Amino acid sequence: MALKMSGSLSASTLGERLGTSGEAARQQLVRLAEEGLVEAHSAAAGRGRPTQLWSLTPSAQARFPDTHAALTVQLLDIVRAQLGEAALDTIISARETDTKAAYEAAVASAGDLKSRVAALTDLRSQEGYMAAWTELPDGSLLLVENHCPICAAATACQGFCRAELDVFRAVLGPDVTVERQDHIVSGGRRCTYSIKARTDVPA
Repeated sequence: MALKMSGSLSASTLGERLGTSGEAARQQLVRLAEEGLVEAHSAAAGRGRPTQLWSLTPSAQARFPDTHAALTVQLLDIVRAQLGEAALDTIISARETDTKAAYEAAVASAGDLKSRVAALTDLRSQEGYMAAWTELPDGSLLLVENHCPICAAATACQGFCRAELDVFRAVLGPDVTVERQDHIVSGGRRCTYSIKARTDVPA
């Protein structure tokens, strides 16, 4: 879970996060490596020996929730083959409408942008996206999703990803810009969204 949430970590850093020693963490990592769940690579760290960083393998990624992936992909393929792309677009649009309504209700009581993003993050975490948010030095906010529970469906039909981005923009309001930076479906470790208050909106 720590590697899933944070990406590559050294044994010493992982030990600190787990409240144990770096050596104890390293022993666990070696065991997980033997099971094919983690792998190590070296990273330059200035002078001295390179730092050994550990990350999850594709086999480990499969241990995290995937919402009925095979069935979902099969149904999408059937809809596309039997009813056409337009029918698939209709399904995605209907899901987008339902999701937007649910999210708007969840953030309705949130006042400022930070509160809205926090409410959205909580909702996404409840849905399995392992989400978190942070404020960056320039004042913008970064929404991070470390897991995609609908990854198989989104890979089969990227209209789901487009719809989710549209929902974020609608829910956070017209005075906000939302841009996706990292994308799991495109090969990223996680999905990230840059969120900024617009400066071109009249007060």
